[in-house]
Amino acid sequence: MAPRLPALETFPPLRAWQRKAMVEYLRRRTDDFTAVATPGAGKTTFALRIAAELLVDGTVEAVTVVAPTEHLKTQWAQAAARVGIQLDSAFRNADLHSAADFHGAVVTYAQVGMAPQVHRRRTMTRRTLVILDEIHHAGDSRSWGDGVKNAFEPAVRRLMLTGTPFRSDDNPIPFVTYERGGDGLLRSRADSVYGYSDALRDGVVRPVLFLAYSGETRWRTNAGDELAARLGEPMTQDLIAQAWRTALDPAGDWMPQVLRAADARLTVLRNAGMADAGGLIIASDQQNARSYARLIEQVTGEKATVVLSDDQGASARIATFAASEQRWLVAVRMVSEGVDIPRLAVGVYATSASTPLYFAQAIGRFVRARRPGETASVFVPSVPHLLGLASEMEAERDHVLGKPKDREGFDDDLLERAQRDEQASGELEKRFTALSATAELDQVIFDGASFGTAAQAGTPEEEEYLGLPGLLTADQVSLLLTKRQADQLAAQRRRTAVQAVEPAAAAPAAPAVPLSAAQRRVALRRQLNALVAARHHRTGLPHGKIHAELRRLCGGPPSAQATIEQLEERIATVQTL
Repeated sequence: MAPRLPALETFPPLRAWQRKAMVEYLRRRTDDFTAVATPGAGKTTFALRIAAELLVDGTVEAVTVVAPTEHLKTQWAQAAARVGIQLDSAFRNADLHSAADFHGAVVTYAQVGMAPQVHRRRTMTRRTLVILDEIHHAGDSRSWGDGVKNAFEPAVRRLMLTGTPFRSDDNPIPFVTYERGGDGLLRSRADSVYGYSDALRDGVVRPVLFLAYSGETRWRTNAGDELAARLGEPMTQDLIAQAWRTALDPAGDWMPQVLRAADARLTVLRNAGMADAGGLIIASDQQNARSYARLIEQVTGEKATVVLSDDQGASARIATFAASEQRWLVAVRMVSEGVDIPRLAVGVYATSASTPLYFAQAIGRFVRARRPGETASVFVPSVPHLLGLASEMEAERDHVLGKPKDREGFDDDLLERAQRDEQASGELEKRFTALSATAELDQVIFDGASFGTAAQAGTPEEEEYLGLPGLLTADQVSLLLTKRQADQLAAQRRRTAVQAVEPAAAAPAAPAVPLSAAQRRVALRRQLNALVAARHHRTGLPHGKIHAELRRLCGGPPSAQATIEQLEERIATVQTL
């Protein structure tokens, strides 16, 4: 028996961006439509409403959803069932066709890549709408891309969805339109775009505070040399990578101190009105994930849920955690794009993966808003590349083909191996041995600006930031961070003044100690943020837009990565605006 058609009048109300995108889709009536919407904006609801419209008016007879993971197949099927669309999430390539009482099936990109001819036959049998969720995954490998293209070329309609449309390779994404720009490079073009800044303004997503932790790290090279470096200080990429990995070592002091701070922040959020708020630690490999889980148990006295891969039972553990009030989840791979755990509000980015794509996917787990005023807090190592990504949360990126590639990050190949076969590589251990690491709150990044002065872990200065109210609007976050920073600087000036009058009058004045480059950068960054805040109050423009305008006028990276000369130029520029 054929399944009953969905009833459009029973659908939940659409958000403004969803209505606008649906009107645009129905107006165009084109074969291919690409919708880019930030994680948490409601891409699934939008796509299912399009599917219902096309089923009801007879444009299509069947729906196929292609998702990145097995877990998301179940999630899609459940969401579709709630609006009257029955999708078979248990479909296997050997089945050849879905049962007659389903509107269609949910499959994975890997499934399609293994047997594209099966899905091509299914697509040709009935007029089909294909929903390609997180379409950039079709560029993960040539076989996946070719398989998707071969399988779904006969489809009547194709709807492409993504929250992170950019990639760092040259694999074209099937069915996505590319247009050549003035620089001669091809860029992906979306038919509907709803970015993080739009969603933040509409209250659809949470404001995200990034708490960046630096600290002293020590390690031994394979030649027996002992090296020390401060995480976040300017140095070569190799040294940054080794300092970063040393900080993430479960045996050091950096991770326990950061986890203790993250759990304190989680407690603040729970006491402030998010009673079920949960935390997620994102690890690089299985071994570290298990070690972090043991550390969390030592800190909180409560066991953490550990999810390592797509193996049997992983989806059930995620679902159980999502429905519970348990504090912490530790994951290597499973909690990625599309996995819906709305109560996640605190994150610890304990992986050395650093591509913009992976970072955006990870941060997307924390931004889904449930009620006005909820905020998210993500703890990150104070590494220039990550600080730049955190400062550019609102940037919209396209997939660019043919652009010269600079290697981004330090450990993405290792992460790929860890995700693929879940076995930690021994190569890094052969190259160096982590000896020690301590944590220090370096800065808080919000709306493209950085706030605060360095604070040792466990001090009242750190607690000032960990204790920020849990229910705040984006504007209130900016105002409160600006005030906290001003209070810190005022306290520093008072201490300096007291120290200046305490020495005996007869004592000769000590010569001024020149500031180090790191101290100068911190002072200039604070001065720039104060000037940006002043302009915000005069004009009403968001801090991030003012910083972006200064970068446009002066050039250079975000302020967290800017050189002393670049900061000085921006300070001079903002004073003239």
